[in-house]
Amino acid sequence: MLFEKKFLKKILEQFDSVPFLVKFKDDDEFIVGIGSPKFKVIINNSISKSDLLKSTSLALGEGYMNRDIEVEGDLFLALDSILSKIDKFTVDLHILDKLLHTSNSQKNQKKEVCSHYDIGNNFYKLWLDKTLSYSCGYFKTEHDTLYNAQVNKVHHILTKLNLKEGMSLLDIGCGWGFLLIEAAKKYKIHGTGITLSEEQFKEFQSRINEENLEDFLDVKLMDYRDLEKSNMSFDRVVSVGMIEHVGRSNYNLFFKNVNAVLKPKGVFLLHYISSLKESDSDPWIKKYIFPGGVIPTLREIINLCGDYNFYTVDVESLRLHYMKTLLCWYNNFKDHMDDINKMFDEKFIRMWELYLVSCAAAFHTGNIDLHQILLTKEPKNDLPLTREYMYTLK
Repeated sequence: MLFEKKFLKKILEQFDSVPFLVKFKDDDEFIVGIGSPKFKVIINNSISKSDLLKSTSLALGEGYMNRDIEVEGDLFLALDSILSKIDKFTVDLHILDKLLHTSNSQKNQKKEVCSHYDIGNNFYKLWLDKTLSYSCGYFKTEHDTLYNAQVNKVHHILTKLNLKEGMSLLDIGCGWGFLLIEAAKKYKIHGTGITLSEEQFKEFQSRINEENLEDFLDVKLMDYRDLEKSNMSFDRVVSVGMIEHVGRSNYNLFFKNVNAVLKPKGVFLLHYISSLKESDSDPWIKKYIFPGGVIPTLREIINLCGDYNFYTVDVESLRLHYMKTLLCWYNNFKDHMDDINKMFDEKFIRMWELYLVSCAAAFHTGNIDLHQILLTKEPKNDLPLTREYMYTLK
């Protein structure tokens, strides 16, 4: 016990960018960093050295979920300071191979995706805004609400696509459908959304009926890899926050299927979480939040574009917008804690808190990014000559 306590102390002392107090259950305490402590970390139960060496994030994450570790004070500040030193984290790739490298088969990837998105529409409705957008918002001003930011984001994407009435638009990983609904209402396009989530499929179909958009929109329970044999074709393709579920070995397959359904001179917008360098992603996130998830780098995606004769028109980072989005979600989550307590146990709730706040901190520290890439198929396209159209109010 004493040995493990000393080892945990040695681990925590590395995260000294912001001073904080560490207190053990025997009342032994010490300060990490220099200055007055900004938050307190309470160690209720020891964490084994072997777990910390296997994966720092997995050991500390599970410790938080189980209340072996508690944080008094600003959770975002605590995680932000720790993740700013993520290079100090250890991970045993050999021991965690099965966790980090799951099957990319169609059957398994559907299971992994649904494990997150089919938790229940009522749960997501509590802390997302009424658009049910589960991706990075776009805050035009510091006064924008989460709802404003999500509407901004959708219209920012639709404007980039330069939609015209009567065009066809495919949304790969359409979620609960707000983007296509807005596109149909504003531009009178004909849209198709595909998703693996049955909960999202049912909700989107219901929203189509409520908005009387049956003549404009369709939603399918469909895997992206079935697009190539679908005989469908589209003027525009968009994918928001979906390629992170594809897996590194399937990026080429994803682009192959997009290419198969995008018409010549078509436009493709890819909105996704990115990383600076290639990695297997975080073990805790992979085990508890996004099984099978892998974050592509910008250079991986740009490299693939050339293989399919996709021309890069625009690349935009919305990294700090995602930090703000996640903190809004976290505040909503806390505001609806009474309802969430009726749905899930304490371990799940602490897990979800850690997910939302740690991701906000990861965007803030630059460990992950958010990119929108606008691509055209072949050199000829109908986009305006300059990018001014993307920021001109219509």
